[in-house]
Amino acid sequence: MSRIGKLPVNLPAGVSVELLDGNVLKVKGPQGVMSQKIDPDIKVTIEDNQIKFERPTDQPRHRSMHGLYRALANNMVVGVSEGFSITQEFVGVGYRVAVQGQLLTFSLGYSHEIQLLLPSEVKAEVPDVKKGENPKLVLKSCDKQLVGQVAAKIRSFRKPEPYKGKGIKYAGEQLRRKAGKTAAAK
Repeated sequence: MSRIGKLPVNLPAGVSVELLDGNVLKVKGPQGVMSQKIDPDIKVTIEDNQIKFERPTDQPRHRSMHGLYRALANNMVVGVSEGFSITQEFVGVGYRVAVQGQLLTFSLGYSHEIQLLLPSEVKAEVPDVKKGENPKLVLKSCDKQLVGQVAAKIRSFRKPEPYKGKGIKYAGEQLRRKAGKTAAAK
């Protein structure tokens, strides 16, 4: 039995779930509405404010899908009830980000500014920072996969380098630093 798949998904107050035709799970909550198609082999039951998943056999394919769809359903329930957020820091002289609606404009030390249009499900904000602190960007969404994908795309514009640590990094990320060149002994 899958340790993840056998756990039921508890539904918090304000979240409703329905199983549509074609084995599509639809979750509604205060943060939004999400749906996920579930493989026909996996049996889904909704009762007593819980979603339960069962697999027909112990084949490796069924075992892997059992835990996968349970995790996806749990992420949807958490997303529509609380939402997900990712904070990124911009480490470097002159590194900045500006938000105008769904358009982000980055100044990352290149000869030009980089612009990125966010999907409608993702909201961005730049909190005020004190002097001497690095600028930050907070991305929020009810879709965990989408907000992670957008954050990875932003990080790819200027990955942190290992010598000075300059670049775009996730808040709390520990960078592996390298020692620089040392002067040759004469």
